[in-house]
Amino acid sequence: MKAEILCVGTELLLGDIVNTNAAYIAKELANLGIDVYNQAVVGDNPDRLKESLEQAFQRNDIVVMTGGLGPTYDDLTKETVAQLFGKKMILHQESLERIERFFKYYNRVMTENNRKQAFMPEGATVFPNDNGTAPGLAVEKDGKIAILLPGPPREMIPMFSSSVAPYLQQFSGSTLYSSNIHLFGIGESQVETILREMMVSHRNPTIAPYAKEGEVRLRVTASAKTKEEAKEMVLPVVEQIRDILGKYIYGIDVGDLQTALVQKLTEKKKKVACAESCTGGYISKRLTEVPGASLVFDCGVCSYANEIKERVLGVSHETLAAHGAVSRETAMEMAQGVRLLSGADIGVSTTGIAGPGGGSEEKPVGLVYVGVSAPSSCEAFELHLSRGYREEREYIRYLAASHALYQCLKALENL
Repeated sequence: MKAEILCVGTELLLGDIVNTNAAYIAKELANLGIDVYNQAVVGDNPDRLKESLEQAFQRNDIVVMTGGLGPTYDDLTKETVAQLFGKKMILHQESLERIERFFKYYNRVMTENNRKQAFMPEGATVFPNDNGTAPGLAVEKDGKIAILLPGPPREMIPMFSSSVAPYLQQFSGSTLYSSNIHLFGIGESQVETILREMMVSHRNPTIAPYAKEGEVRLRVTASAKTKEEAKEMVLPVVEQIRDILGKYIYGIDVGDLQTALVQKLTEKKKKVACAESCTGGYISKRLTEVPGASLVFDCGVCSYANEIKERVLGVSHETLAAHGAVSRETAMEMAQGVRLLSGADIGVSTTGIAGPGGGSEEKPVGLVYVGVSAPSSCEAFELHLSRGYREEREYIRYLAASHALYQCLKALENL
């Protein structure tokens, strides 16, 4: 079956709220084997909403909607769908009782307009909301299905997972299984050139590249009657790609570099410490985003000033005087210094010029050194990360942190 995602809310059109719901729903529908060919956003206007729904159902079997289920006068999604499907609005007693319990539990006054949320199009399948007052629902007529979900992600996501996915499974003749191959140090165009023949020839499973800052993700997806069958189709293709691009692959289905590093450190029972100058704590931030990072990460030093590089990290005054803060030599001494200071197995450092000012002909904006120190080795990597834009400071800092995380992964291979 084909589906369209239609998100309702003037705040979405104005950009006051980022529409994360559509991305989540699209991914979940794909996992159910339901194709999504269109996405749209419409404001809180019943005429335009009805027009958008009519257009959506002309080209699709299912329309999944978010928003417009609240108690206020402009929340008209249910009423508009009921009118389009020729359904009467009737009180759903169970939903009313759940709403009443919700207000009682939180010791809040339930106003009369909250009763509006308990009215449903006749014959609707109702999805309970355990995190708010607006129930979700599904309405069917003549082979067309409207799925209505609350707008707040903290309400919509658990409702989709617990109620909507099982409901939609009956309409899907297949299921999808995907595996994601994460690569670093190679561009999307180069990946496409190397794997072009495979990408073109494979129809099931498919191979699709996705680029992000400094990385490429390859998604291998198969469709089959069961998830187990689809997985069996995907695994040989993943292994084939691993044989071709193995030196660039930092993980399979790991999510991101910091997660891959924390997992690998945990497996090997090793620890890492960071000494950061130009990244200003970015490596530490990304590491501590990962649950379980406290087992492998004890220490991060943000050493912007040369005095701190000397006094805390042990970088020699002579090195700074001869080579400067942004140098291969300083990066190596910073990495070694933080490793010895913390007692970690790996010390990693960054020093560079993130811009937009501060660069020179000898040391331009985007020049970054990443140092990596292990018990039996210490080395530094020179990077040139500028794309030539004036406002790219955040890009340089993020990519420098990514290179540092990646080099830690490579260093772990020898520990």
